[in-house]
Amino acid sequence: MQRLVITGMGAICALGNDAPSVWQAMTEGRSGIAPVTRVDPERVRAAGVVAEVKGFDPSQHFDEAKLSQLDLATQYALVAAKEAITQAGLSFEGERASRTAVVIGSGVAGEATRDGQYQKLYAENAPRLHPLGIIRMMMNAPASQISMAHGITGPAFVVASACASSNHAFAQAAMMIRAGLVDAAVVGGTEACINLGTLRAWEAMRVLAPDTCRPFSKGRRGIVLGEGSAMFVLETLEQAQARGAAILAELVGTGMSSDAGDIAAPSELGASAAIENALRDGNLSPSEVDYVSAHGTGTLANDSTETAALHRIFGEHARALAISSTKPMHGHALGASGSLELIAVIGALRHGIVPPTLAYLEPDPACDLDYVPHHARKMPVHTAISNSFAFGGLNAVVALRRMP
Repeated sequence: MQRLVITGMGAICALGNDAPSVWQAMTEGRSGIAPVTRVDPERVRAAGVVAEVKGFDPSQHFDEAKLSQLDLATQYALVAAKEAITQAGLSFEGERASRTAVVIGSGVAGEATRDGQYQKLYAENAPRLHPLGIIRMMMNAPASQISMAHGITGPAFVVASACASSNHAFAQAAMMIRAGLVDAAVVGGTEACINLGTLRAWEAMRVLAPDTCRPFSKGRRGIVLGEGSAMFVLETLEQAQARGAAILAELVGTGMSSDAGDIAAPSELGASAAIENALRDGNLSPSEVDYVSAHGTGTLANDSTETAALHRIFGEHARALAISSTKPMHGHALGASGSLELIAVIGALRHGIVPPTLAYLEPDPACDLDYVPHHARKMPVHTAISNSFAFGGLNAVVALRRMP
């Protein structure tokens, strides 16, 4: 079976507008959560804080004609993809163009455009809408625009599985490369849905924290919405070595499952199955895992269920795991969350630093493991997994290993 490696990464989120900035903020334990600015705070109740991208000027990246085609989620995806491809040093001339895929995860791509169009139609009674509205809001726009920007003619599509979208995208890309359909993939996730409609919808579910996100902590009160994108170049080890590429990490396994239960309540068995499948796919024993980048949303149900799943799969080794959730820093970016959290995993593998779980107050008896509270931890990390568990009972886990 082909060995798969990551040779490039790019990111933009509330922590910074490139991958090195995001990683530095993670190691320093800086939070990008702040009062909402994109929406009138008087029009929201529980959603007073969010994790917005800051200091992003689209005109620095796109000309006016191109920008008219791009929803904010697609803009983020293009910026992150360009950074990842540049770092990887991958070009797409000749056969390589058709031997490369673009697989993007997103839960609600195009939401900024959709919200704006509905505002004009229903609130302002606009006689006509933007002629490129469909082009901007269609789910496949991020993958299509990345393929066009770089001349990639292989398979290109978007995976939508709510908060598990990015990890599902990685699983799809890995399977295509292993099957010999392509030799490389630009893969990751993107989301931009901090707008009035989305915030009010999440408010209605009563899962938004009024202050900040506190994963695994007693007193946690819910999620904080975030946005952004992280993109990666995934390719065969053989191709990477042949072209002398620097290797960031090895993708050794992916695991997926569905709960087939409640549409919103998480399942310990479903989460456990995805973790177990990722370990089996990577031929890993539970004792080999050093770090878990947790889904860790800060809700009562999710965090206790994820803890129970880790106990089920890792047994006594669960207490030796370093576990952290970076969502108190970059927010819950829905379909982009798994990709942003992969920045933390790759950084931990390369630099031996585990990012912290911020805003932790005190232990919860239902969450009794080591969540690396408050401050980053220096420790050797050879193998790590990243969990994503979504509404709809859709679960996806990826396992990565440090390259010598």
